[in-house]
Amino acid sequence: MLNMLSNRWTGVVRGLVILAAIGVWLAVGAFGGQAQGQLSSVQTNDAAAFLPASAESTEAAGLAAQFSDDETLPALVVAETSDGAPITDAQLGAVQAFAEAVPDAPLEGTSGEEPATIGDASTADPVVVPSEDGQAALVVVSLDAQLAEQDAGTEESSVSGLAIDALRSLAAADAAQDGLAGVGLDAWVTGPAGFVADLVNAFGAIDTVLLLVALGAVLVILALVYRSPVLPFVVIFNAVLALSLAGLVVYHLAANDVLTLNGQSQGILSILVVGASVDYALLVVARYREELLTVRSPYTALRRAVRASIEPISASAGTVVAGLLCLLLSDLSSNRSLGPVAAIGIVAAFLSALTLLPALLLVGGRRARWVFWPRVPQVAADDAEPVPATVAAAEVHDADTTVAIAGHGVWSKVAAFVGRPARSVWIVTALVLAAAAAFVPTFDADGTGDSEVFLTQVDSVDGEEALTRHFEGVSAQPVTVVAPEGDLDAVLDAAEGTDGVSAATPVTDQPAAAPGAPPQGDPLVVDGLVRVDVTTSAPSDSQEAVETVSALRGTVGDVSPEALVGGAAAERLDTQLAGQRDLQLIVPVVLVVVLLILMLLLRSVLAAVLLMAANVLSFGAALGVAAILFNHVFDFPGADPSVPLYAFCFLVALGVDYSIFLMTRVREESLRFGTRQGVLRGLAVTGSVITSAGVVLAATFAALGVIPLLFLAQLAFIVAFGVLVDTLVVRSLLVPALVHDVGDRVWWPSRLARHTAR
Repeated sequence: MLNMLSNRWTGVVRGLVILAAIGVWLAVGAFGGQAQGQLSSVQTNDAAAFLPASAESTEAAGLAAQFSDDETLPALVVAETSDGAPITDAQLGAVQAFAEAVPDAPLEGTSGEEPATIGDASTADPVVVPSEDGQAALVVVSLDAQLAEQDAGTEESSVSGLAIDALRSLAAADAAQDGLAGVGLDAWVTGPAGFVADLVNAFGAIDTVLLLVALGAVLVILALVYRSPVLPFVVIFNAVLALSLAGLVVYHLAANDVLTLNGQSQGILSILVVGASVDYALLVVARYREELLTVRSPYTALRRAVRASIEPISASAGTVVAGLLCLLLSDLSSNRSLGPVAAIGIVAAFLSALTLLPALLLVGGRRARWVFWPRVPQVAADDAEPVPATVAAAEVHDADTTVAIAGHGVWSKVAAFVGRPARSVWIVTALVLAAAAAFVPTFDADGTGDSEVFLTQVDSVDGEEALTRHFEGVSAQPVTVVAPEGDLDAVLDAAEGTDGVSAATPVTDQPAAAPGAPPQGDPLVVDGLVRVDVTTSAPSDSQEAVETVSALRGTVGDVSPEALVGGAAAERLDTQLAGQRDLQLIVPVVLVVVLLILMLLLRSVLAAVLLMAANVLSFGAALGVAAILFNHVFDFPGADPSVPLYAFCFLVALGVDYSIFLMTRVREESLRFGTRQGVLRGLAVTGSVITSAGVVLAATFAALGVIPLLFLAQLAFIVAFGVLVDTLVVRSLLVPALVHDVGDRVWWPSRLARHTAR
């Protein structure tokens, strides 16, 4: 009787704990879901904000601001005739009428306290500039930079975004509404403000489309893996609440300026949390199913499963977090912030996998195993013996052992294949990976221009092309050179003599009549300094302009060592230089950190070194294949230096996860059967779950490709392909064959290196 009451009380306590855990996570989901939807409102996508204070362009910007009362964010409206004929007086008059109507154009969606019209958000009236070839006209709209960055009273847009929308709507109107489309003119809105608006619009799909694509892909994979109508939704629900927790934390940190969140980081956060939480769930569920074959109590089975899974999951999460936090060493705040943002996501996935998921799996109490329906795992008899294997054993013959591996389908055969010619398997596999890695030097990561970032047609890029066709020598964002007053003439001569420079003019004490017009008045001197605005032949947001700035710094520095070169193109150059420096610094640090964690986890130096070498080789193969495809198939213009850096951090930290999952099980089996038997048994037992986890992670990262931006598409391919290589080649063939060949010595210097199987 007392025993019955005790069991009932234990059941009540278990039920309350399960309900409490689920209740807490539901509350997290309620608040976190709202925060997740508001992340775009705390994004910062201005590249200048990512640069350190020590960057030359940052210092130059601070000095250059003293020569102007207002900091502007230009929006350029370029209009050209549809048939390529010279623009008529009537059409030019329509452009002038358009410019006069711009200040009164309403900003749809602003709250009552925000600017109501474009004029309220501008620093000056629009200026009309006809092209010298007579085929186009330019309208320069100078938005107040500080005001333009403010939230417009909605979660979806800033003041500058609404201003660009208003300009595009007005340009598309007919002549009766002071528009341009009705008078035979094609018009585009470009310039810095136009590019920022299009970039924000591209990132707008992150909140909905990206997440839906990722979750949809994962749901399909889980349905194929589990063949259950219930279990996939349990795992997905767990991932969604993990993402809600991560979004809640990141939102408040970004809103309080503790970290900087940009669109790229937000997209990566969503993908990383979904992928990691599903991976961890796969490991827990697989071990839970194993235990359900041996015990009748779901509580006992899950307790054993969590106990067996906590070490590899903790090691996996710790490795990824440690690797990502190495990004804190970056000079760029965008890179520095990605580390904590992604680490928060991994911690959220870890917590949900070990608290929420077990609670969800036990909701049915004693009938909890029916979550696996229709393939419900059952014990064979009352003596708790596991269900006999239904798959014939695969005999693996080795010089030292004969191992019978049964019950794991194709993975029994893979283990047999790896065990017979182990040395041949790992040598051939390593040579194939090395051949692919040989193309890494051809990977172009020198940077790209703004117009090359978009993979789809956007208004700002089309407008930039029209601007280049008709307005050579006109720049909304000139390169700025700040130099001592006495060096003015030498700086002008040096700048004009630099390849790629079309004009160099000093800032004077009289405002310019229009962009490209000759300067009026005397050079303006502030604290003994003068400012020279340099116009590049190439658009200021192009990679060609970046190369011109690099040359300009050399020529100007020769005649004026104290001169500083800034501007948009200089900021892009400094960003690329910082990215290259980060790559050289952070990659070795990540390698050392991950290697140390592997040594502690596996209690072995040699095993850790072999795993690290295998994963670096895998990354090299992924990057080499990417170089071939990017250069010769997709015809990409290049890549940002952060692409290989991010790819390395994710692939080394995430890729080693699968080796961790494998080797922790191998170590467990090796304690009983010896290393050669242990690695084959570990491969057979973990093959299905680890492959499923790798496919899930690859699919989630591939979902980044739905965002039409070059950076994310490249990162999506490299990481997705690299994860598949890690999963299907490195973990399935290279690592187990190598460990099998080395034998017990792989655990050196731990006692297991001298272990004799019982």
